[in-house]
Amino acid sequence: MTKAKNYNRTKIACYLGFITQAIAANFAPLLYLKFHSDYAISWGNIALISTCFFFTQLLVDLFCAKFVDKIGYRTCIVTSEVCSAIGIVGLAFLPELLPNPYVGILISVIIYAIGSGLIEVLCSPIVEACPFDNKEATMSLLHSFYCWGSVGTILVSTVFFALFGIDSWKWLAILLAVIPAVNIYNFATCPIEYLVDEGEGMSIKKLFATPLFWVSLVLMVCSGASELSMSQWASAYAEAALGLSKTLGDLAGPCMFAVAMGICRVIYGKYGEKVDLNKFMVGSGMLCVLCYILASLFSNPLIGLMGCILCGFSVGIMWPGTLSISAKKFPTGGTAMFALLAMAGDLGGSIGPAIVGRITQSAGDNIRTGLAVGMIFPIVLLVMLFVMAKANTNND
Repeated sequence: MTKAKNYNRTKIACYLGFITQAIAANFAPLLYLKFHSDYAISWGNIALISTCFFFTQLLVDLFCAKFVDKIGYRTCIVTSEVCSAIGIVGLAFLPELLPNPYVGILISVIIYAIGSGLIEVLCSPIVEACPFDNKEATMSLLHSFYCWGSVGTILVSTVFFALFGIDSWKWLAILLAVIPAVNIYNFATCPIEYLVDEGEGMSIKKLFATPLFWVSLVLMVCSGASELSMSQWASAYAEAALGLSKTLGDLAGPCMFAVAMGICRVIYGKYGEKVDLNKFMVGSGMLCVLCYILASLFSNPLIGLMGCILCGFSVGIMWPGTLSISAKKFPTGGTAMFALLAMAGDLGGSIGPAIVGRITQSAGDNIRTGLAVGMIFPIVLLVMLFVMAKANTNND
């Protein structure tokens, strides 16, 4: 008798995968001031660390769209955890071992960004391929673990530095690397299925030839931009608006933003089967526009901060929701579809904060003006949702 496969092990491995990705995205930025003071790295070069991380993820997204199906899910997802563990540990050692500490940091960032990119592309289709009920709710709950990983990284780092001092950051890097190290075994042994049989998935060319897929891509760009335009500036906003310290600014800004985003994803994960996903996303898009209005147009700092935090809740469903809608619309999209959507989300996450920052600088360092321009992303997202809904109505 064949033993039943335990797909809950697969789900747990993917949960830890998203926590790993959150560590990769959030740990190094907490150390930027330390890198600047200890290694005499200019602020211009410090800023390139984040650019290097996201650009590497974009390249991995493109690689996955073409080659992951040929290499195999398991090999690639195990590699993601190996790269993540090596890169995070490397952050503690390579700056000291190499003649140029900055080169050591960049090498470490590139290595764990490769792992992060593979996680981003593969965990969603791996869970989508499992025989779970209510895939939309499961997908939303899965993506909530990125939020909890972000919150956990910020809180654990804050407590660790308060207890042991920021000079002990290398020990924390080693401790955080235990999570991807353990998850290597989880992914190596859990059951993994494929979305479509080999050779039966839609090609990249066929996806791009489908007009509605371009709507999905724009949805992902706007999802990433709506989320990152606010979250990347949340700390600066909290400090500028309320005069908070750096630590309190991080807790009141990006940390509370991530908490609100995680709560949204957990709520949909629990009650999603009772809610229409399209309507939930339209409501979230409208709330997101309101949040940008509160943060950019109201002079009261508490109202602005409330808009910033609530924005986390409003964007919570956008990324996983777009993945779920696309998976239903293109059931044979396969890994190529998930990889291209992840690339679009990363693109939005890169250009959104950059546009807000550029407008902020042009407006005399007025963050509110930058965020007012950032409002365009949730507005375009709403337009695309109505286009998608109209297409579904015409097909019925």
